[in-house]
Amino acid sequence: MVKLEFYYPSSDGKTQIHAIRWEPEGKPKAIVQIIHGMVEFIDRYDEFARFLVEHDYLVCGEDHLGHGASVISDEYHGFFGKHGNDWVISDIHELRNIMQKEYPDLPYLMLGHSMGSFLVRQYITEKDAEYAKGLSGVVVMGTGWQPNAVLNAGKLVAMMLGTNKVGKKAKLIDSMSFGSYLKRIKNPRTVSDWLTKDNDIVDKYRQSPWCTFSFTPNAYFHMFNGMLKAHDTKRMQKLPKDMPLLLTSGAEDPVGNWGEGVRKAYMAYLENSPCKVDIRLYEDDRHEILNETDREDVFKDLRAFFDNCLKGYEETYGVLPVEY
Repeated sequence: MVKLEFYYPSSDGKTQIHAIRWEPEGKPKAIVQIIHGMVEFIDRYDEFARFLVEHDYLVCGEDHLGHGASVISDEYHGFFGKHGNDWVISDIHELRNIMQKEYPDLPYLMLGHSMGSFLVRQYITEKDAEYAKGLSGVVVMGTGWQPNAVLNAGKLVAMMLGTNKVGKKAKLIDSMSFGSYLKRIKNPRTVSDWLTKDNDIVDKYRQSPWCTFSFTPNAYFHMFNGMLKAHDTKRMQKLPKDMPLLLTSGAEDPVGNWGEGVRKAYMAYLENSPCKVDIRLYEDDRHEILNETDREDVFKDLRAFFDNCLKGYEETYGVLPVEY
């Protein structure tokens, strides 16, 4: 396996976006682009990426604006900028362009987790769903369905706090967003125990400065704005016919309202999109199913989904670039 780090210019015109690609030794059979979540970074997906590489997938992903190494300086962590949501989506698409220029004939798959789940849901409906064309399958992981009124209220609070200041904290929105996440966990060790039952991963998360910075009102405003687009059922109607779309989460994930929000999102796509929609909830698992105690089972299930997407690619285009 080869692991390469590289940079490319952000759409904001001043930041260099940090990206990683994990490559198999031989020719890959497909590309999986991972879109990470809020207040984390792409290298947290290293274990899962290595698993996919063992099965001949090429995996790539970037640190979003204001995350990981995609910052001008540390004070920019948690800050997207004036056109934040549009810039983040454009940076995601630019990585896809980079990879597809190098491998124009490979099937292309996407997986978005948490905030990344809302980003990928928005991404596939951008440009009248033009961005979804050419995708062989999409995984929406750790997602939910927040009421539009709540999202609009969050945007209003962010605007009141001020969306132009780098480094400004948004403790009120933090409390509104995460205040109830521990309510179903008995005797939590830390405020981050809603992420996974794996204590070692929780501790590592809490020790990382790239997982413990504060989101700014600016970033919250743009995240909520993107989530509103992700909820838009009219945008869903334009998605490609029969595109495989898997919604998967832990059944004890508070982001998905302990399964209820994930099911609501599933029904929205089932009723409003022409995609092949499926859902998988993992009993007792919390938010980060790729970091859960049963993650080996999750890895295998996702690989099976991707492999089935490739079978659909073969049926459409006649033959895969390489056998698998």
